[in-house]
Amino acid sequence: MPNTRPNPLLSDRDIAFHLFEELDAESLTRLPAFSAHSREGFELFLDSCRRFAREQLFPLYRPMDAEPPVLRDGRVRVHPRMGDLWRGMTELGLINAMRPEAVGGQGLPVTVFTLATAYLMAGNLSAYGYVGLTAGAAHLIETFGDAALKDALMRPMYEGRWTGTMALTEPQAGSSLADVRTTATPAADGTYRIRGSKIFISGGDQDFAENTVHLTLARIDGAPAGTKGISLFAVPARRLGPDGQLVPNDVHVAGVIHKIGWRGLPSLALNYGEEGDCHGWLVGAAGRGLPQMFQMMNEARLMVGMNACASASAAYHEALAYAQERTQGRPLTSRDPSSAPVPLVAHADVRRMLLRQKAIVEGSLSLLGYTALQGDLSHHADSEDARARASLLLDLLTPVAKTFPSEKGFEANALSVQVHGGYGYTSEYMPEAWLRDQKLNTIHEGTSGIQSLDLLGRKAVAGGGEALRLYGEEVARTVERARAAGVEGALCDALAAATDGLLSLTMEVAGRGLAGDVDGMLRHSSHYLDLFSTHAIAWRWLEQAAVAEEALRRGAGATDAAFYEGKRRAAAYWLRTELPRCAPLAQLIRSNEDSYAAMPVEAF
Repeated sequence: MPNTRPNPLLSDRDIAFHLFEELDAESLTRLPAFSAHSREGFELFLDSCRRFAREQLFPLYRPMDAEPPVLRDGRVRVHPRMGDLWRGMTELGLINAMRPEAVGGQGLPVTVFTLATAYLMAGNLSAYGYVGLTAGAAHLIETFGDAALKDALMRPMYEGRWTGTMALTEPQAGSSLADVRTTATPAADGTYRIRGSKIFISGGDQDFAENTVHLTLARIDGAPAGTKGISLFAVPARRLGPDGQLVPNDVHVAGVIHKIGWRGLPSLALNYGEEGDCHGWLVGAAGRGLPQMFQMMNEARLMVGMNACASASAAYHEALAYAQERTQGRPLTSRDPSSAPVPLVAHADVRRMLLRQKAIVEGSLSLLGYTALQGDLSHHADSEDARARASLLLDLLTPVAKTFPSEKGFEANALSVQVHGGYGYTSEYMPEAWLRDQKLNTIHEGTSGIQSLDLLGRKAVAGGGEALRLYGEEVARTVERARAAGVEGALCDALAAATDGLLSLTMEVAGRGLAGDVDGMLRHSSHYLDLFSTHAIAWRWLEQAAVAEEALRRGAGATDAAFYEGKRRAAAYWLRTELPRCAPLAQLIRSNEDSYAAMPVEAF
């Protein structure tokens, strides 16, 4: 039978390492925006999140996975304990923790919040999904809405009385937002009458909060085709009636999508305006819906990246514990069949799988923590140049930070199943559920293919490659730090050479686009994203190795020495075994090999 021991979900020591040693989050308190905070306050928030994750969220993960939401009498009914979790997360102040006190928030740095919520996502990603979506929807109204809209819709969401969603996708359009057909007709009262259908709307209805507000993309009557004709509307499932009571707003759940993972968070098909009485409120300027929505989309992409990292982390710690306690087989050198079996972790191939999981999880945490830090600096750094630099780096790395944890996290989860052997593919053990969850992360908020087009087609070449130049400077700074710290010179040399190769390859491929061959430029965008991601994780691992070497030089106790040795080994593993993949990927991209582009459809 499965072991009932608790799963730590993430390593507390590793989270502290990323936050305070690698990213130096305490230094953020020197900025005016965070001057009221302290390291002690950050640690209290971390502790509150990890305890809630382990004691409340994780015990309900399997029940919520086994009893997904259902549609009954036109309303979605979620797991009966979800309401308790929602109230607990609201009491922790999670919905507006990063927002200023003016809107009831704590003004926490994104860096601290991101690493803290990794626990919540690892504990129960479906339950946390309601928080992330509500926070993003309310933040949109905070940024672009007028005072009346903030008072009417934003505040109930930040207070946890209402939830929020992002409603972009339509049945006929999928990810092609230029083909959105939902319409908005101006009404005499200053609102709009919304009519259309949306699909795959996560958290689109529930029965634990009073209301749900859908941040919806639609076209005002007469708007031009394409993305420039799209506007953003706040459409509550229930609106305030003349007597101040909530009344139905002609938003109807057309169906619940049955998913392989994230089963505790409903994914819905919604119909607006079946009765011609769906009221929507314009958010921001007409025709600016998509640029405005990108604020929430980019936040959601990073949230998906952390969800992927957290799912991989929970599965890794489950595999590690299982490999340490499960005995099976004997050393290859043992010739005595009567000798005691050894733990799985004694076998070299099991250690290989565990080390790969560790490298993926902790490399992802480092990258997501770094992007979160750029989010803080892009708004609050003490100079305009520093803010602009951070903004460019954040934009460049967002598709990488979303995709790498999702794609490689799926591999890590599969390795967790493999470590468990025959027990791994049974529903009595945890890894198969996390594997199901993980697959959705490669699709949520833009597939990996879409992220690759964004990275190569926009971010890497924007402004003549300025963001990429800044990225190269950041990597060079890490290489210099690692050399000074005493990291093996060959590892430093390898990353420096790979950086030169990445920069020159990008400019070469961008030249195809400038010459008019856009198809040729983007033909291998998926391979480019793979290459860039592999390089970015190598960079973050070299940074971790440098921090570890510096700590060891200062002297460390036995426990910390083992921890830092783990960092050194994992860094060497990634730089020696994964970074070399960049060279053949670059050769493939340069060759512009066109087998799938030239493949006739009928030949498939």
